Amino acid sequence: MSRRERSGPHRGGTAGENHGDRVGYGRPPREHQFKPGQSGNKNGRPKGSKNEATIINELLNRKIDIRQNGRLRKITVLEGILTRFADDALKGKDKSAAFLLNRKQLIESSEQPATPLLDIDDRKVLEFYAAQLCAQFKKQGESE
Repeated sequence: MSRRERSGPHRGGTAGENHGDRVGYGRPPREHQFKPGQSGNKNGRPKGSKNEATIINELLNRKIDIRQNGRLRKITVLEGILTRFADDALKGKDKSAAFLLNRKQLIESSEQPATPLLDIDDRKVLEFYAAQLCAQFKKQGESE
């Protein structure tokens, strides 16, 4: 008799019992399982609560007033941070310059159009195959 076939007081019932009613780790008794439509978190996430990404986006997109060349300007916090990095880079701070240049390179590389995945020969083969399929479907349509 294998270990799984055993029955007894420590195995959750007698040998004739249905295996679907077993109790153990991850298998609570039926009367303690969640009912349909009921969850384990009765209060749940409060409506209007924000995740970290939303909070960061709101912070960085918030408008602030700055004085630049004697004029008052409204800019986003993100623009202010990047302006500060640029000012520091112009003052000779290498880390600020490296940060800005890395960001610029990352943005430019993501804007690059993707190179064609197929070379000319592969493209010709696919066009020929597509033309054959179109001709085949036209023949089937005319015969029906």
